[in-house]
Amino acid sequence: MSKETNSAEVILNQNVAPEQFDWDSFESGLDADARKEKSDLEEIYNGSLSSLNDNDVITGKVVRLTDKEAIVDIDFKSEGVISLNEFRYNPGLKVGDDVEVMVDRREDKTGQLQLSHKKARTLKAWDRVNELHETGEIVNGFVKSRTKGGMIVDVHGIEAFLPGSQIDVKPIKDYDQFVGKTMEFKVVKINPEFKNVVVSHKALIEADIEGQKKEIIAQLEKGQVLEGTVKNITSYGVFVDLGGVDGLIHITDLSWSRVNHPSEILEDGQTVKVVILDFDDEKTRIQLGMKQLEAHPWDALSADMKVGDKVKGKVVVLADYGAFVEIAPGVEGLIHVSEMSWSTHLRSAGDFVKVGDEVEAEVLTLDREDRKISLGMKQLSKDPWENIEAKYPVGSEHVGTVRNFTNFGVFVELEEGIDGLIYISDLSWTKKIKHPSEFCAVGDKLNVVVLELDIQARRLSLGHKQLTENPWDKFETKYAEGTVHTGSAVEVHDKGASVQFEDAEVEAFCPSRLLEKEDGSKIKKGETAEFKVIEFNKEFKRVVVSHTGIFRDEEKKNAREASNNRSNNNNNMSSSNNIEERSTLGDIDVLAELKKKMEGGK
Repeated sequence: MSKETNSAEVILNQNVAPEQFDWDSFESGLDADARKEKSDLEEIYNGSLSSLNDNDVITGKVVRLTDKEAIVDIDFKSEGVISLNEFRYNPGLKVGDDVEVMVDRREDKTGQLQLSHKKARTLKAWDRVNELHETGEIVNGFVKSRTKGGMIVDVHGIEAFLPGSQIDVKPIKDYDQFVGKTMEFKVVKINPEFKNVVVSHKALIEADIEGQKKEIIAQLEKGQVLEGTVKNITSYGVFVDLGGVDGLIHITDLSWSRVNHPSEILEDGQTVKVVILDFDDEKTRIQLGMKQLEAHPWDALSADMKVGDKVKGKVVVLADYGAFVEIAPGVEGLIHVSEMSWSTHLRSAGDFVKVGDEVEAEVLTLDREDRKISLGMKQLSKDPWENIEAKYPVGSEHVGTVRNFTNFGVFVELEEGIDGLIYISDLSWTKKIKHPSEFCAVGDKLNVVVLELDIQARRLSLGHKQLTENPWDKFETKYAEGTVHTGSAVEVHDKGASVQFEDAEVEAFCPSRLLEKEDGSKIKKGETAEFKVIEFNKEFKRVVVSHTGIFRDEEKKNAREASNNRSNNNNNMSSSNNIEERSTLGDIDVLAELKKKMEGGK
């Protein structure tokens, strides 16, 4: 029997009060001295081990490797086991290496300590990434794969997103070329809630470019010749990379010759020499030129060229007002539309030439100082106004084409370059024309007679009505004042009516007050009646008539006749009275006759 058993028996056999009973000795089977010795040993053992909490990150040492696991000592009462899958990024792991681990659980159901290297690495990496974001420090990352809109990059064990727009300063078409590469990045954005990290490689390039840009800008001077690379081509010019600084060559500064689009001269990626023309105060907008590196074409223009010379060239630009013709590389002259034809009808230049046409012209003006030249085409053909008096003498008759109207007349072309004007008053002897379009249309053929010729002013006055006899000469007799004619009211308005006689060439006017008929009503449109001419003016071709005057004149005539009749009756009575006065009272026969007359009067 052991010592401890004997002690217990002694205690049980003793008659001891319950409150004095040693329960610790009874439960542990140790007396007080033995228990104290055990407690001291436990304190010494616990003091030699780390105190652990779940999710703590600590450093451990690899003490043994198996085919699938790494055994890690973290100075705890038991060792932890970690799958080798968590060390795939580190295939050179060996015994004795220090590794960071996280305590998943102090003990599982088998009493085994559970550790995780991956979680520890991720937690540490997150802290490190936050630190990199705050400091802006550059970090190396491994491009794992491509994803929608960009790439997935491993940064200290965290999968960060690299947007496609943040890979390079230039647009990237092939993302796959970066997969599997280790590159430098800058952490540009963190979302703590979703544990998202965004990195950028472009930011590092831009930072380098910015540094280079400052160095380049500090050295820029007007007139400086540099070499650059075509970066972007637009319709208005070309952007050139000067080594971190962009400059613009405007389309007009690409070549001395006319350029329709910059792509005719340059292409993307092409290396070119340029000269600095100008820049703003901050030198952020740099104006470049290419043509300035070559001699001006005008300097090479023949010194013998003069006004009157004939030149050949190619139409390079066409406008309504004229055409620009390149007569030498970079030297253009303008042929105004008025110099393309002797015709005075200004048309579009496109009616005569088109872009690409080879034309011959005469030098009209030449300004070497302002580098301007004007040309003419019509000068190469004979001026139609030469010997104009022989072709179109005053009084000669011709057939022309109506070209256009004005409010005051019609322009008629007799031949190319020869136009004449028919005033509206010379179109018809009888018709009252408010606008020439009432008489003819553009393109109509019209018989004309030359009325006047002004060679110096290059003007022809034409007439149309002069081809026929003036009918107003005979109308002067036919429609003399006081004559009466039958006519029809073709138009009736507030002021009166237009009256058409049987002679269709004459149209008279009847004032409104003179349209009144005998019954008090007025003549209406389309109604036929008799009209009396009360005014005839040959010079102004005016005939004024009256309908009311016809029956009122008749009334006046009847009134005059009645008045005359009354006068005759009075005269007869006076004669009778005289006879009576001459009779004597003694004359019985006379008295008897007088009595009869008096009775008959009753």
